[in-house]
Amino acid sequence: MKEIVPMDPQRSDFGEAEFKFLMQRRINKVLIICSNYDFFMLEEDGRIDEQIFNEYVSLNLRYPPVFILANTARKAFDYLEREHIDLVISMLSVGEMDPFELSKRIKTEYPHIPIVVLTHFSREVSIKLEKEDLSAIDYVFSWLGNADLLLAIIKLIEDRMNLNYDVNEVGAQVIILVEDSIRYYSSFLPAIYKIVFKQSKSFMQEGLNEHRKMLRMRGRPKILLATNYEQAIQFFRDYKDSTLGIISDISYKREGKKDQEAGLKFCKAVREEDPYVPFLLQSSELSNQAAATDLNASFLHKYSKTLEIELRNFMLRYMNFGDFIFRDPETKEEIGRASNLKEMQDIILKIPAHSLKYHFNNNDFSKWFNARAFFQIGSHLKHKSLEFFGSVEGGRQYIFNLISSYRLSKARGVISTFDRTRFDEYMLFSRIGEGSLGGKARGLAFIDSFIKQNELGTRWDGVLVTIPRTVVISTEVFEEFMDLNNLWRIVTSRLSDEQILQSFVNATLPVRIYKDLEAFIRVIRNPIAVRSSSLLEDSHYQPFAGIYSTFMLPKIDSDKQKMIYMIADAIKSVYASVYFKSSKAYLAATQNVIDAERMAIILQEVCGNRYNNRFYPTLSGVARSINFYPIGKEKPEDGIANIAYGLGKLIVEGGTGLRFSPRYPGRILQLSSVESTLRETQREFYALDLVADHFHPSVDDGVNLLKLKVKEAEGDAALRFAASVYDMDNGMIRDHYTDSGRKVVTFNNILKHNTFPLADILHTLMQIGEKEMNNPIEMEFAVNLDAPAGTPKIFNFLQIRPVVENTDALNFKLEEVNQSDTIINSFSALGNGLIRGIRDFVYVKPECFRAADSMTIARCVEAVNERFVASGSNYVLVGPGRWGSSDHWLGIPVKWPQISAARVIVESGLPDYRIDPSQGTHFFQNLTSFRVGYLTINPFINDGFYDLEFLNRLECVAEDEYIRHIRFPAPLLIKIDGARNRGVIYKPGFGDQIAKPDMPPDL
Repeated sequence: MKEIVPMDPQRSDFGEAEFKFLMQRRINKVLIICSNYDFFMLEEDGRIDEQIFNEYVSLNLRYPPVFILANTARKAFDYLEREHIDLVISMLSVGEMDPFELSKRIKTEYPHIPIVVLTHFSREVSIKLEKEDLSAIDYVFSWLGNADLLLAIIKLIEDRMNLNYDVNEVGAQVIILVEDSIRYYSSFLPAIYKIVFKQSKSFMQEGLNEHRKMLRMRGRPKILLATNYEQAIQFFRDYKDSTLGIISDISYKREGKKDQEAGLKFCKAVREEDPYVPFLLQSSELSNQAAATDLNASFLHKYSKTLEIELRNFMLRYMNFGDFIFRDPETKEEIGRASNLKEMQDIILKIPAHSLKYHFNNNDFSKWFNARAFFQIGSHLKHKSLEFFGSVEGGRQYIFNLISSYRLSKARGVISTFDRTRFDEYMLFSRIGEGSLGGKARGLAFIDSFIKQNELGTRWDGVLVTIPRTVVISTEVFEEFMDLNNLWRIVTSRLSDEQILQSFVNATLPVRIYKDLEAFIRVIRNPIAVRSSSLLEDSHYQPFAGIYSTFMLPKIDSDKQKMIYMIADAIKSVYASVYFKSSKAYLAATQNVIDAERMAIILQEVCGNRYNNRFYPTLSGVARSINFYPIGKEKPEDGIANIAYGLGKLIVEGGTGLRFSPRYPGRILQLSSVESTLRETQREFYALDLVADHFHPSVDDGVNLLKLKVKEAEGDAALRFAASVYDMDNGMIRDHYTDSGRKVVTFNNILKHNTFPLADILHTLMQIGEKEMNNPIEMEFAVNLDAPAGTPKIFNFLQIRPVVENTDALNFKLEEVNQSDTIINSFSALGNGLIRGIRDFVYVKPECFRAADSMTIARCVEAVNERFVASGSNYVLVGPGRWGSSDHWLGIPVKWPQISAARVIVESGLPDYRIDPSQGTHFFQNLTSFRVGYLTINPFINDGFYDLEFLNRLECVAEDEYIRHIRFPAPLLIKIDGARNRGVIYKPGFGDQIAKPDMPPDL
């Protein structure tokens, strides 16, 4: 599916409607002052705490308060002194002190505590209240035997406490209730709150996960209770732009006197300022209905037997609680409805123009969005007439774009709960299951969050920085799968990798996962990457980068079932890779227990474009915020990037990419001459094979990847962004792309001519990433520049993980090394510190090395390594060319488990075999995380020293056609000075001159 981007960049980031900051002030402790008898009557033979708690639970509310009883004034003041009381409820039955005098005294000593008088209703009580000074009392309510009233009182006070911030800063809405009858509002207010709570319970479903759903509950409208005209008009003027609706009696005090038309006058004043705000007039006199109609207000008869139903219907229809119902303006018949934001977005493009015009003219859209706590959308539409949009169609498109931008903005930085009925292209990161996401998926979630927090998504013009659309199947599904198919026995089995794979592929995933996959593929349009995300993967000190399988699958639109089962097979294959031989060896090397490992799965949309029967991005790469091999003006802290045309497998496995510093993108050693450009740039690239039948479960996760010559991409539009052309006649590299001539992958148009701000993006992301993680970082990314006209180019941030660097300062001076004391002396060293206790030295015999035999040599090295893993010991490993390269012509193509017991690794050159130092991402991540010393030498060009004659004179423990293994009688001392890129392996008995007094810890 084409990347959805906001239509209006100015509205692409709505910021946060900070629901978490709403309702910050709460009523936690309520002091009830009354006689034991009255408290018993309040409880109605049950505990009031339980009644309130049950009420909170039924309405999805949190933080129910605690109730404390004081049956005397003295006890009340004791509690007020000892406890943090938030609300006092006093009844007219405190014997030793008049309750009104008590309220005045409490208010004098504790002016910040609201006081409510709760009384049983009677004519005598009403007369008494008329005569009393109620200035110390915030509200008076009549107890009618319903626990709903206590809930309403608490919420009314909380609404008042949080009013200014929640409305003015966040955008919460208000409902104004004007009523002076204590008995009436004591029954009416709980009814309003119940409707509001049910509405908020409905719109909480718009939250993308459980946490967000609960937070959205706080966005409900606040209720303001006024008992006279002056309070009512002040509320409206203070919160006019946030008033969702008004419910008013008609007869109440105005200017201190009872005014039989006060409500009508209030309605008239409101209508002069806002002709659209919903207004409900209520009266015990039916004759007032005509006056209400004249003011374009609804009317409610106070003595109606269906009063609560009529109230609910008014709030649903006019305050836009519930579904948005599109009506025909002539017949008022329903012609469509939307119950949530997604449905509104879908239906807005289909509604007839005359209906849209009607709802625009009545400001219905703004009211509906505000009622559902979409304050930012509502504020964009408030008071906007069709004249603002130019036409009905302009208004229609405006709302669609507004919702689109809002949904995209809100999905960023959030781990949504996957709901197959609501999953669509606006969900960027979703999870299936409540288990762990695994290390790699946590890294992705972190990336998504920091892109949003640092406003990086659209920082660069014409570029969208984002993570791929992602669904994570959590570890609980892995456990369920293992239990369901009785596969735990595999953990300790001695089956081959192929047998393990077959056992897993023959098993069945939980049924619901197949249904979720169906919903997933309905939205995804690009090929799908099925990646591992284990509990241990990419952890800070034990990264499992590249150990488990990752599969890429073509998207099959013609056969839904085949697509589902292909993804399922890939998932099961990733599960199986946990128990492959190489994974077990790695776990042993990291001292982890295999039965503690659990696997989550990442399903990800692949970045790129289709070119005939293959799919790939313009470029992929890896960048590190620390450069272990700085060249020229480069500094370690400038970082380093390595990019390649096509899929990232080439870089990840150490193939030939383009190495550059984001600080100096125009200074690239590989491109320093025409000869080096032709010799040392990328000649092959990886692409995904889109022929579905070419994928099948395999221990080789690259089973359906194509390794192609760059020449084969000459008909693909992507190559124009990456390649220069070799002008053979003039012996020049030309950056202007032409169809004729040899294509050379230089990325000059990007790095030299800045047609895409790759260097700046990488520099910025590495700086922020290092700051966010408090550690040097490594990141993987993919870029698609071949985007349709009018859409942004895509920078996909795929992964982030810490680079663990030993920064111990050493107090030795390697400048004073006596070369005759050393076996190896390197001027290009990675690592930092001392390594002691190693007696074994394994090296590839230079005279027997042939590049064509490098795969055979890799198997020989693996056999040696297995012996060290079994014995729990370590060794020094030396060999020519790149260790860990997937290209066996560049070096020995070992994978990390094949050399996992090596404590120091040395890349050596030969007279006719010089390869630049390797920085394959997974290989180097493991080197640095396990603190393996890494030295590079090439004595044939006077780059370092290698005493091969000394080694050849010694007896060996083992030797074959390619490898010698020497065991020294005493341990070697190895020193690495990472700050100066120096490393020395001393002969036994040498190198112990270390400056005092400090002795740094071992590497």
